[in-house]
Amino acid sequence: MYVFDISLKAFNTFHLEIFTNKLTIVHSFNSIIEAWRLSQEINMPFMMLGEGSNVLFLEDFSGQIVINALKGIHLDEHDEEWHIHVGAGENWHSLVKWTLKNGIAGLENLAFIPGMVGSAAVQNIGAYGVEFKNFCKYVDTLHLPTQQTMRLSRPECQFGYRDSIFQHAMRNEYVIVAVGLCIEKSWLPKLSYGDLVKLNPAEICATDIFNAVYYMRQSKLPDPKIIGNVGSFFKNPIVGQEKAMTLLTKWPSMPYYLQSNGTIKLAAAWLIEQCNLKGYSIGGAAVHRKQAAVLINKNHATPNDIVILASKIRNKVGEKFHIWLEPEIRFIGAQGECNAIEVLS
Repeated sequence: MYVFDISLKAFNTFHLEIFTNKLTIVHSFNSIIEAWRLSQEINMPFMMLGEGSNVLFLEDFSGQIVINALKGIHLDEHDEEWHIHVGAGENWHSLVKWTLKNGIAGLENLAFIPGMVGSAAVQNIGAYGVEFKNFCKYVDTLHLPTQQTMRLSRPECQFGYRDSIFQHAMRNEYVIVAVGLCIEKSWLPKLSYGDLVKLNPAEICATDIFNAVYYMRQSKLPDPKIIGNVGSFFKNPIVGQEKAMTLLTKWPSMPYYLQSNGTIKLAAAWLIEQCNLKGYSIGGAAVHRKQAAVLINKNHATPNDIVILASKIRNKVGEKFHIWLEPEIRFIGAQGECNAIEVLS
């Protein structure tokens, strides 16, 4: 019989009052292996967690939550590139600041994204026209049953839009312990998204972009330390050109972004806004008034409040545009990760 007496409120950025049977913070491979063995011995569900910035706990967790606190940053300079080896438990935004402080430009578009470095690989985080995969050289993993480490190259990570192999074939028995980044010294600013298009590429540096990203995110996104949220709850949907043209005929002001493979990325926030759902609330959960793709814990929300709200949004957008939004975050039940689409359907 499990006793749910350890609060996870401080370990999920939705700030949901969720409990677990056991919580362990690990700083080494051996600590991870020891925690895993304990879970196996007593048949207890096991889950690694970073800052909890990309998860929705649906209920109390019937097992052991292990917080990844593997630290360390090692820099190698080459003629044309910087190679950086980073522990999975390092804070992502702190890493971005560290690179700029050390004169390394490239990650500035990805500033102010909450979460750990390991989570950045799992989700292939992205913002303002840049994704984690653009800089990833490798990801180091630990296979829990055999305690063997394995290094995956960027192609082997199977990165997609907010997706990777770590959400599929390597979801359950593998733990990310470190990542390797490769940043070219021949820096070119990426200014294709948001207010970054207003900047003059001939007159700016990486710090200017960093500051612009800070302003944009601060003006639109709630601080999870103050208002519980996980950033964008839904992925920006990607559609074919024929579907996009049909929508543009009816809604010519619809924002869209042509992808390298010819598909079109749409803005989930815009689609939700057109359904008049900004500020809409169910129980203690609400759609953020400044960014409709963000759901917030407005007033002691329960997991069910958030699920019902997300389901309503998905159905409204589906009815209006025939586009079915997919959650960007992981849904966690009592025994582990659940299929988010099935939960919302």
